[in-house]
Amino acid sequence: MDNKTKEFYDRLKVELDMSNTWPSIYLFKFIVPTVDDNIARVEAAFDCMGAVINTRKSKTGKFTSISIDVTMKDSQEIVDKYLEVSTIEGIVSL
Repeated sequence: MDNKTKEFYDRLKVELDMSNTWPSIYLFKFIVPTVDDNIARVEAAFDCMGAVINTRKSKTGKFTSISIDVTMKDSQEIVDKYLEVSTIEGIVSL
């Protein structure tokens, strides 16, 4: 992980800890290209966590937005999830 990425996640962790009490429901939002198994890979990252997952394709169908409501135990678990899905090609975290 490069320094800029590490700084971003360190800052996110601090902001999450300041604005939440744990465990807490967190809303993840992603956009992925609607190709291959991208959507299934994001869904699999939250499998067995009791997540509520909603997907919506763009007008052209080239991209899919994924919203995930899930209870997270702490800010580090959120950062870990973002890092886990960051390996999916073309994913954008919102």
